[in-house]
Amino acid sequence: MLNSVNAVEQALLRHDYVADRALAVALLLALKLNKPLLLEGEAGVGKTQVAKTLAAVLDRPLIRLQCYEGLDVNTTIYEWNYQAQLLHIRLMEAGAARGETTDLFGERFLIKRPLLQAIELGAEGKPPVLLIDELDRTDEEFEAFLLELLSDFQITIPEIGTIRAEAPPLVLLTSNRTREIHDALKRRCIYQWVNYPTAQKELEIVTRKVPDAPETLRRQLVNFVQRVRLLDLYKLPGVAETLDWAMALVALDQHALTTEAVNDTLGVLLKYQDDIEQLKGAEVARLLAEL
Repeated sequence: MLNSVNAVEQALLRHDYVADRALAVALLLALKLNKPLLLEGEAGVGKTQVAKTLAAVLDRPLIRLQCYEGLDVNTTIYEWNYQAQLLHIRLMEAGAARGETTDLFGERFLIKRPLLQAIELGAEGKPPVLLIDELDRTDEEFEAFLLELLSDFQITIPEIGTIRAEAPPLVLLTSNRTREIHDALKRRCIYQWVNYPTAQKELEIVTRKVPDAPETLRRQLVNFVQRVRLLDLYKLPGVAETLDWAMALVALDQHALTTEAVNDTLGVLLKYQDDIEQLKGAEVARLLAEL
């Protein structure tokens, strides 16, 4: 019963997702208005996890479309099973399929991809959560395929007709903003920017996700990461890297941050050699002194 902002926050929290009020409001509106939700933000701030957690909260199936350059209708919506069609034609020619349907473009030969699956799954009683992940990795042409789906929750297949969702899926789109998403698509969505968490929020996330980490270590590493994000790095660490780093330090039996431990594990927190070289040594010592 997600009928209030507080209810959304508490439901996510029960599944160990710490959401701020702005995100909870956006999720509530997406649920009440049946509108897609576009989440933009830096990589690793928890956008994908929102969809996973929401599917668990609502007890709905999650359908995930991982985007990449070159996506088209055949890989996202549908394609025809050409091998089965060809075999059926040969059987008909040989007389083995006499009396069977000759419609080569019916559902029997239709291969359903994630977007079409999301439209049809609602007919079974539980509309899914559809996650279209990292939309900015695709070409602009792919966005045009999505407009009909996001506007009317329907898909048109020329050989069959228009397939409409009996119960619309809850659609979440994510973007790391490596390119701008077209205005036509944004108009169809509720928009929410997901920022890096505050120190207090990040500490709560680490406490929930890595409960084995000693309290002193949790507080130190969160404060350290917060300071690292103020530096001029090529790629700032996200929450995902903070959690990975916390688990790595626990695996090394660290109870507090030390210069040696930080220098040894920077490859868990940072993903570019230039960033590691900039931070390693004197900069690590300075940041630790500030703690």
